[in-house]
Order: sequence, then structure tokens, then C-alpha cells
Amino acid sequence: MSGYIYPDAIIATAGHVDHGKTTLVHALSGVWVARYSEEIKRAMTVKLGYITIGLYECQSMEGEFRIISDGLLKDGKCPNGDEPVLKRKVSILDVPGHEVLISTMISGISYIDAAMLVVDASMPVPQPQTEEHFTALTIMGLNNLIVAQNKLDLVSKEQALDNYKQIKRFLGNTWARNSPIIPVSSLHRINIEAISSLIDQLVPPRGVSSGDFRMLVLRSFNVNKPGTTPDKLIGGVLGGTVIKGYAKVSDEIEIRPGLKLGNKYEPIITKIVSIAIGNEYIEEARPGGLVGIGTELDPALTKADSLVGSVVGKPGTLPPVWSEMTLEFNRIEMPSNSTLKDVTFRPKDIVMIHVGSAAVMGIVKGFHGGKLDVTLRKAVSAEQNSKIVITKQVNNRWRIVGYGILKDGNVVLE
Repeated sequence: MSGYIYPDAIIATAGHVDHGKTTLVHALSGVWVARYSEEIKRAMTVKLGYITIGLYECQSMEGEFRIISDGLLKDGKCPNGDEPVLKRKVSILDVPGHEVLISTMISGISYIDAAMLVVDASMPVPQPQTEEHFTALTIMGLNNLIVAQNKLDLVSKEQALDNYKQIKRFLGNTWARNSPIIPVSSLHRINIEAISSLIDQLVPPRGVSSGDFRMLVLRSFNVNKPGTTPDKLIGGVLGGTVIKGYAKVSDEIEIRPGLKLGNKYEPIITKIVSIAIGNEYIEEARPGGLVGIGTELDPALTKADSLVGSVVGKPGTLPPVWSEMTLEFNRIEMPSNSTLKDVTFRPKDIVMIHVGSAAVMGIVKGFHGGKLDVTLRKAVSAEQNSKIVITKQVNNRWRIVGYGILKDGNVVLE
């Protein structure tokens, strides 16, 4: 598809459970990304949802051009009835806000370009996962944030102003202190045009990427319906984000950490048979959006997100696979919760380590001299000196307690 316009940036939602992240994505895109029965039943995001939206130029009644997204088009037309002019596309990653799903959130934001922090205007700021998500964004080095002060339809002008001041105080001494705060009602699509416009203004397109192809797997699927005969089976599908390089249909790819055979890991080798963004099939996978790659893999290998956390690349170009890690530990400062300042690690403590799109349980072997030694229950593929987010149960809740730099460990696959 030579005329296809690729998404040129990835934006993630962030914020506390039920503050309206998925509703905001729906207002921007016109599509509900919560497609799973468990999510619908519980009215919360359980898995990572992703969608690509277009940003269009439309002329207002006053003759000025403005930027709107898919969710504001009416039957594919601008609000005034004109044909919209597609300016660019961006991908949106909708992450869960519930505390027990913090691992899913962290896994999704490894390589994003910006975030939309959604805050419920009717609640005090910050709520626990508002702070937790903001901490994760900070650790990952993000410097581009749009704040959506949501549910303005539920509060008075005075409540909205007080909530706005709380947001300003929360962000006041951080990298995000000058981030725009936009009052919106996602449910009624009020001020969604302002969010669309800010995305276009503040989130620059990713530059041309060089280097070997590298993709992080955020989802994996068996797309075959029950009862499909063997001769009609379609190979497994990998969904995720390309962080550098590019790949084309028929290219051979390697997937790590791969299959565990006894105490060893064997990389998975397969071929790309299709590449798609949304419902559109394209010629190549490259950085800037969220992409689905069809493969020749047995779909049993990809079903139910079984390859989430894997790294994909051209054979022989991927980082080592580690079963144990020595991390240079860095504590985080969270002034509103002093309990984290005293967190330490003891042998046999259980932690979660998050690197790339992988979230893996680990058991502490030792903690001394600022070095944290962890044995992983499942191996991960990672570059030496990678930044790794560490979560641990504190007062019966999983909390981000710091991050580590991968310095050494046990390599099970070079």
C-alpha cells in the first residue's frame, strides 16, 4: 500500500482506575478498545488496548483550520460537512489503572512518545495509581505530558477550580510542572478537540530509524476460530511496537527469550507473512505506531498473550537472555508516601522486574552495596545497562520502589 500514512508516534493513557482513560480514547477514536468480556463485565481495562487514530484538518464556521480526530468526525465528514484532510496518524495505548495491574501498565509504556494523564475532577489529587503511573512515566524518562481533567460534567465550577489547583500542586516540583491541563468531559465529548490539537502540537513525529529491526511484543494472539480445520489455520500473530529499524513481509525473524527446554532457552525462528495496523495491511513494520505481525508460528505458541514480553528482531541481532540479574538499585523519592523511603530487600523477597514489555516475577538472592541480585522465574531478553523498573509488595499493595540498571547476571542464551 504505497499511499499508506504510517502512525508517527505512540501516546499512552495514564491515571487511576475509573478516571475515564478508556472513555477518553473512545472520544478521540470513536472505538471502544475494551473488547474483552472480563473488561466489559468489570467496567475496567484489564489488558493493554491499542488503536490508531487520524488527526485531520477541518475548517471551522469562522474559516479557521482546526485539528480534530476520528471520534469527532460525523459520517466521515468534518462537523461542517466538508471532506477532512488527513494530516497524520498516531497510535494510542490504553493501559489499566487498577493497582493489581500496574505490571501491565509499566510493560506498555516502555517506548512511548507522550502520555495523557487522566484525572477525575470529582476526586482528590493524587489518587494512588495517579501517583504510581506518574512515577513510572518519570522513571522511563518521559518528558511529554497532557493532563485531561475529566468528568467536568459532574462537578461545580468551584470544585473544578479546586481540583485544578490540586493537579498543579501535584505536578509542581516535577518535570511535568508546565504540562497543559485541559478540562474535558469525555462522555459528552467536550473539549476533545483541544486534546486532538495538543497531540498534534506537542507530540512530534518520530524521526527516521536506523539499525537492526527490534520489536517489543505487547500482545500475542491465536486468531483462528474454534473448529478451524488444519488446512485453514492461520499462523500466530504478534502485536507490539517497533523501537528501531524495519521489517518486511517474508523477512525471517527471531523471538527471544524463546522456548524453555530444560534449563536452556532456544530462540524461536519464523517468517513474517503479513503486517497490519488496525484493519489495514501494509508493506513494512517500522517505528511510530502499534503493529500486528502475522507469522508462520503454530498459533498455540501465541495464544492468550503467551509471548508478551518477548523481543523480536532479525536472527543473530537480539540481546542476551538472562535468568539471573545483578541490578544497580536506585531508590525513588515520593514525598506523599514516606513508607517507600524505608523499603529494603531481604533474601527470598518476591519482586517484579519490568524491562521492555516484559514483567517477570523474581526472588531476591541478596542486597548489598546498592546491588540487588534477583533470580527470575522466567528468563528475559535485555541489553546490558538496560533500565529496569522494580515493584514490590508494600503494605499488601504492589508499589514501584525504584529502578535498577542491569550490570551482570546469568546469561542462558548469548
